[in-house]
Amino acid sequence: MPFSTLGLTSPLLSAVQSLGFDAPTPIQLGAVGPALQSRDVLGCAHTGSGKTLAFALPLLQSLSAAPGRQAQALVLVPTRELATQVGDTIRALAQHLPRPPRVSVVFGGVSINPQMMGLRGGTEVLVATPGRLLDLVAHNAVKLSGVSLLVLDEADRLLDLGFAEELNQLLALLPAKRQSLFFSATFAPAVQALANTLLHEPVRVDVRPDAAPPLTIVQRAIAVDTPRRTQLLRHLIQQNAWSRVLVFVATKFASEIVADKLRKAGLTAEPFHGELSQGKRTQVLTDFKAERLGVVVATDMAARGLDIAGLPVVVNFDLPRSAGDYTHRVGRTGRAGEPGLAVSFVSAATLAHWRLIAKRQQLELALESIPGFEALETAPPAASDPDALGNGGVKGQRPSKKDKLRALAASGKTGLP
Repeated sequence: MPFSTLGLTSPLLSAVQSLGFDAPTPIQLGAVGPALQSRDVLGCAHTGSGKTLAFALPLLQSLSAAPGRQAQALVLVPTRELATQVGDTIRALAQHLPRPPRVSVVFGGVSINPQMMGLRGGTEVLVATPGRLLDLVAHNAVKLSGVSLLVLDEADRLLDLGFAEELNQLLALLPAKRQSLFFSATFAPAVQALANTLLHEPVRVDVRPDAAPPLTIVQRAIAVDTPRRTQLLRHLIQQNAWSRVLVFVATKFASEIVADKLRKAGLTAEPFHGELSQGKRTQVLTDFKAERLGVVVATDMAARGLDIAGLPVVVNFDLPRSAGDYTHRVGRTGRAGEPGLAVSFVSAATLAHWRLIAKRQQLELALESIPGFEALETAPPAASDPDALGNGGVKGQRPSKKDKLRALAASGKTGLP
């Protein structure tokens, strides 16, 4: 079914064609039509499914007939990177309109003054992270009383990052009569509760294929001892001539250490985590997209919102905490129908957790053994091992308070000096 069946205007159809999109994805098929009819939409789809176009197209069509100076459409997102990407997509689509709307992108981590200056001339589409938007409202740099369309993108991630209070404050500033489009990758109870508050008789579009990654992604699991993961990673990159690799680790510390070891081995590698400056994060992503950088070692903040065209390989150096996080990580490759490869390192310490992820993802992957890197561990590595960079907070791997007390009692010690 082509885009022309969705009721879009000719300029937007030209925009879609110019960006190389031949046919709408399932989430676009389900959401664009109701959104164009001014219906509230509750959309749930896996990462990389085309959610941005699902709300950007009706957003632009609704604005094209009603230009103005005040913010008419507000898109709330959880991260700076996603804000930038959403803004870029909306601008690219808007270039074909007779009068492109002004699109402003604001987020924290950078000086607020240039953003305030940029808003002086007014804006029609505002893409923002919640905290920075509240700061701008407090400085009287933007008013939300004219917003007629609200979009929440990656709503579950917004709640995971603790934005619930900020969202409530922003909702109180918006007109009660508005259209709301709500997109999320999961329908956790908190997400459903927020949707119940936001939406009025919404059209529900759920196109998750059992939360599984797209079929275009080849998935592999490799058994490896914890201290040899970096060596194996370097070996795989060099042996397979992987041009770009996004490597997921559990912690900021791990991202710094692994990236440093890869650099010392002659690879171009950089860490990517929330404590980097915005300038550094932007530079890393720019270099990675331009293929000036071969490896980015990232925490889970990169598991959502990063859209890197043609990314060939994702590696789970540390396994994710949950099957849902696995889907989001793996979804960084194989986007827009492109082929991709996802590799997971599995040690003796994380084997049980891997089996749980595989069961929930309905994966039937045999653990591979790479010659020269055969796994020898039969028990979790000692905590003192400097190369054991953590298990990512895997449930069941850390002793509880009761476990510690039982162990203390069994040892015959009192715990007193």
